[in-house]
Order: sequence, then C-alpha cells, then structure tokens
Amino acid sequence: MCDGSSSIFPPLIKRAGLAAARALHARVLKSGHSCDVWVRNSLLGNYARHGPLESAEALFHETRERRLVEDSNSMLSAYWRWGRAHEARRLFDVMRERKNVVTWTAMVSGLAKAGDVEAARTHFDAMPVRNTTSWNAMISGYVLNGRPEEALTIFGAMTAAPDEATCVAVAASCAALGDARAAGPVLAAVREGRVRLNCVLKTALVNMHAKCGELEAARLVFDGAGDRNVVMWNAMINGYVWNGDTREARALFDRLGGDGDTVTWNTMIAGYARNGRPAEAIELFKMMAGKARPDAITMASVLSATAHLGSLELGGWVADCIAENRIELGVSGLNSMVFMYASCGSVRDAERVFRGMLSRDVVSYNAFIGGLAAHGRASVVLRLLDEMGARGVGPDRITYMGVLTACAHAGMVKEGKRVFEEIEAPTVDHYACMVDLLGRAGRLDEAVGMVLGMPMKAHAGVYGALLNASRVHKRVDVGEYAARELFELEPGEPGNYLVLAGLYAGVNRRGDADRLMKTMEEKGMYKAVAGESWLEVGRELRRFVAGERGRDWAEEVYGVSEGLRMISKTREGGFGGERSNMKSVKSSRSPDQYFVDKLL
Repeated sequence: MCDGSSSIFPPLIKRAGLAAARALHARVLKSGHSCDVWVRNSLLGNYARHGPLESAEALFHETRERRLVEDSNSMLSAYWRWGRAHEARRLFDVMRERKNVVTWTAMVSGLAKAGDVEAARTHFDAMPVRNTTSWNAMISGYVLNGRPEEALTIFGAMTAAPDEATCVAVAASCAALGDARAAGPVLAAVREGRVRLNCVLKTALVNMHAKCGELEAARLVFDGAGDRNVVMWNAMINGYVWNGDTREARALFDRLGGDGDTVTWNTMIAGYARNGRPAEAIELFKMMAGKARPDAITMASVLSATAHLGSLELGGWVADCIAENRIELGVSGLNSMVFMYASCGSVRDAERVFRGMLSRDVVSYNAFIGGLAAHGRASVVLRLLDEMGARGVGPDRITYMGVLTACAHAGMVKEGKRVFEEIEAPTVDHYACMVDLLGRAGRLDEAVGMVLGMPMKAHAGVYGALLNASRVHKRVDVGEYAARELFELEPGEPGNYLVLAGLYAGVNRRGDADRLMKTMEEKGMYKAVAGESWLEVGRELRRFVAGERGRDWAEEVYGVSEGLRMISKTREGGFGGERSNMKSVKSSRSPDQYFVDKLL
C-alpha cells in the first residue's frame, strides 16, 4: 500500500545508521511501502554509504523494472566507495542515455579517488553539462593526486560559481605550491560574501597562508575565527612548525592545553624533531602519557629524534613503548626504527628490523645507509648499494649522498670516486660530499680542483667541507679561499668565523685569530654561538648551555671537558690540539663558552 504516509520514511532512513536502517527497512516491508520509489532510493543510498554492499546490490537488482536514475547513481557511488571500480565502470556504460550530471560527477570523483586522474579528466571533458560539484570533483581530484598546478588551471577555467568546497581545494593547491597568488579569486569571493567562510574553509586558509610563509595572514584568520576547533588549532600550530618557529608553535600548544588530540601532539613532537630539537621532542613525548594515545606517526617522529640524539639506551626504551602500546608501525615507522638503530651504532638491530620488513623501498635503504654513514660503516653501505641494484631498487639522490658520506668517514677515496662516477647527473650536494671525502683524506688541491670544475654554482655546504678540511690539515691558503666564499654566502653565520679562527690558531697566527674574534664581537655574533647540548644523566635528558655554572652536574661536565682537553694536548695536530690552541685567542668570553658543547 503506497500512499502519502510513506513520506515519513526517507528523512528517517537518510539519518539512520546501519542497525536503524535495517529496522526501518523491515518496517517498510511490513507496512507495504517498499513500492515507493523514494523510500527505496533512501534505503539504497543508506546501504551504499554504510554497507553491506551486498544489501545495496540486492535492493538495486530487485528494482530493475521501476528503477530511477537516482537508484543507479546511488549504486554507482556505492561501487566507488567500496573500491569496486570494475562494477562502477560497467554500470556507467549500461546506463547510456539515463545519465545525468550526478552520474558523470560520480564517475569523475570515483576515478580521481582511485588514482586514475587521466580517465577522470576524460570523463570530465565529455560531460554534456557541468555544475559546481562537477568542477569541484575535478579540481579536488588533481589535488588528491598531487597535481596542484592542474587543479589551479581547471579552477581558472571554471564557468560555474565556486562554493566553499571549491575554495578549500584551491587553498590546498596553493599550499602545496607555496604560492598564494592564485587564491586571489577565492579571497575576493570570501570578502564579498559570495562564499560562506565556514570552519573548514578558515582552516584551509590558515594552512595555505602558513605554507606560503604568510604567518601573519594565517594568524589573522586564526585569531578572527570564533568557531575554532582542534583541527584549526592543529593547522596553526603546524604552520609555525612548518616555518621553523617552534617557540610560537609551543605557545599555542600550551594554550590549547588538554583539548588537543593525538594529531596536536604529533605536530608538536614532529616539529621539534624536524627543527633540530630532538631532546624536546622526547620530553614532550614523555608528557603525552595519559593525555593522548600515541600512534604510528608519533613513534616515527620519536624514533627520528632518538636517532639524532644517538642514544641506544633511549632507543631501546622507545622500542619498548611501541611494543607496550601495541602500535603497529607501517613502512615509514619501520624506516625510522632502522635509521635510529643504525644512527646509534647498532648495526645488528638495524639489520634485524630491516630484514624483517615485508616490503622495502628506496627510503628503507636510505634510512639504513644514512644511519650507517656517519659511523663510517662504508663496507656495509656499499654492500647495501649493490643489493639495491640486484633487487631492482633504483638509488636516488639521498642514497648516493649517504654512500659518499660513509666513504668519506671511512677514508675510502677510491670507492667514493667510483660511486660518484656512477651518478648520472650529480647534484651540488653530491659534489659537497666529494669535497668532504677528498678533504678528509688530505687531498685539498684535488678538492679545490673539483670545486672550480663544478658545472653548477657551489653552495655553502661545498665551501664548508673545504674549510673544515683546511683546518684539520692546516692549509691556510685553501681555508681563506673557502672562508671568503662562505662570508659572502652566509654573512651572519658565526661558525665559519670560528673554524677559520681555529685554523689560524692551529698554525700560531694568533693575531689573525684575534682579529676574527674581534670582528665577531663587533657584528654581535656571540649571541648566536651560545652553544648547547643535551646530555643523558641517568635516564633524564638535561639541557647544558656552554658557559653554564652553578649546578652539580654542570661542574661534572666541565671536569670531563677538561680531561678531554688534557688528553688532546698529548696528541700532535688533530681536532683536539687545534682546539687547545684556541685558548690563546684573546676574547672577552672564555673559549669554553664556544667549544665545550662540541667536545661532548
């Protein structure tokens, strides 16, 4: 009996979860309203969203004679939602003239989400009629597939009026490109009231401005939002992290207090780990206990921070945390664990995790190689490079940097040269590694020749490697050449002045060393070299600032430092001897304040 009373069912079914939808379906059958096409379509749409797909298919096939185009559209969306691309394509093909703009849009959206953006574009171009949702599907499809330039091109050709979803996709494209200029029409639409500025769009604008380096604009949107949710807070915190401003990020993090979620904690922990503050990342992770549940993303950042601290004991504690919380690491997390163990010098543990991975990509190999490189484990690194070739895993720029670094630390010049010659198109970073390799081996003239013969402009890393090698091998001529270039490239970097001063002191040119130190004082560079280190005392990480006195454990640090200096005096040349010579450099500040952290 299909009468007017059936109209009560569609709105109830649309809002229902799976269990409630099944109960309503039973009531529909019992009351005789299953013949109502809108009731049936509502049920089909509910099963399409919540599953099971088989229930949607059964209902769809029961209505072959009385089927609406809306039924086919619901089934088409269901196939895409549940990853049944073949069935979706087949249904689209048999619909023929019954297709409408919703049908075409479902295909464009489904194909794009499945990664076939070319087929999505073909269907988009073939659409007889397009509405705003159709344009949004294509723009978002390009964004989803990492093609922001094409997303903006489509937006520029858009003939329908943009809505909030359009603006969110455009903002995401601009964020990916780091260029907010293409968002001009979006911002104008917001100012003119043609697009409603909801919380989702505000969050997208915060993210866009921050990723484009416009922190003031991002903060303006954030501060003006009266409907801030945790997602917007996370976007603003991440914006500061993205721009390296961990201080402002932490201030916002602390303001949010206990209202943050796991993403909030992950953002802040990763921010510390990526911005050279690994100890703070570990300390924040310890604070996380009982406030948010860590996940695989949390642990990947914590493992990375541990790797940079180089503490194997801490690494073991982190591994125990992963096991205790039953966190299942993906490939990224396992790569971080491999890097951690290798960086901490535990080749056996690194290889155990590496070999236990079900799948290994170039990033996995890079993690293992990169961790081993600083320890000079070149023989293991070269074996891994050969293994990559045998397994068909192509090395990339990072791979070769790790291999060359390992050869440099191991003094394997011949092997390093062979690897360098294998690189099809060496980058400036590869040249920097080769300069470091030759410089460490004392082949300074050859290193200079390589710098002069580079097919591209050298960056500070190249000249920095040359300057460091000059100090170790007491080549003032080469050191002065490298320093001149560095002073041009990095005029405010105090480390370059200190290394050159160390070179002068090492060859008893104290007057030149004094002159450099005076220049640093005049330029106000001392503030930039208040060195700090993080020391593991027991199981606690302690921050130690060079020149700090008055704490029992700080005095112990100076005692160890002085012991190291006494040992260094018994050696000829080398790193320690040169730093001992730095004591004769006249300055208003103690050399301890510059170098004690470097000795630890």
